[in-house]
Amino acid sequence: MTPEERLAAAGLSLPAAPTRLGDYRPAVRVGDLLFVSGQTGTRDGHPVWTGRCGEGLSIEDACRSAELAGLNALLAMRTVLGELDRVRAVARVTVYVRSTDTFTAHPTVADAVTAVFHTAFGPPGRGARSAIGVASLPQGAPVEIDVIAVV
Repeated sequence: MTPEERLAAAGLSLPAAPTRLGDYRPAVRVGDLLFVSGQTGTRDGHPVWTGRCGEGLSIEDACRSAELAGLNALLAMRTVLGELDRVRAVARVTVYVRSTDTFTAHPTVADAVTAVFHTAFGPPGRGARSAIGVASLPQGAPVEIDVIAVV
């Protein structure tokens, strides 16, 4: 099965291309590495969820935002590579979680991203990961991720 078929079997699909908020490329290949720029849980140019974890935004909605950010990252990968089958492994994911200073469930939110990549790629979809709490993200998004993949 292709990564897209595995996603579909799990009830997931790649969204339409998100609107870029600046002058950058969504993903860049350098040798055997693919660097994916920051992706948020956006649809039609706007975040589907906004807010901060620990202050009005549920962990479930933060996880949904993280999942959509992961799907947007997969779309960026496919745009550069032509097909997701060319990804050999996810090397590293950084997950930025907009949160209060008392919120401590960053790994739970980050697990939603890992689940998307594991669904698409199997065990090679689980790479190194950091989950970092931040005060602000573009457009008030609760989660932003960046990814390094091996191709």
